[in-house]
Amino acid sequence: MKIAIPVENGQVNQHFGRSREFAIVEVENQKVSGRKVVSAETLQHNHEGLADLLYRESVEAVVLGGIGPYALQALEQKGLKVITGACGDIVSIAEQYSRGELVSQNTVCGHHHHEHGHQHGHHSGGGGCGGHGCSH
Repeated sequence: MKIAIPVENGQVNQHFGRSREFAIVEVENQKVSGRKVVSAETLQHNHEGLADLLYRESVEAVVLGGIGPYALQALEQKGLKVITGACGDIVSIAEQYSRGELVSQNTVCGHHHHEHGHQHGHHSGGGGCGGHGCSH
């Protein structure tokens, strides 16, 4: 099974749309058997582009921290399973997912979209845009 995880410094990047890199992790028998990193530098906040990139990598699931509703919709339209609310080391997260231990936390960010790009404000409450309550 292949899992995509937005990564920053070996950890789950808590904001999917701002991720510059994604780890494509292969898991066999509940252990990581391989991984590579793909660049998404030119695709930040390009929801369909990020979904296409991960789909072309033949991933089955995307495990992440927080995600906006449009990015979530783009991934689901490609048939990818999305698990939100993850945090920590990507190898541990991939192995937890393969054992069925991760449950999506419905961590969907409420972003305000404007003609000239995104504006990101502060998220209120504990379930905002990932990273809230994430201890390393």
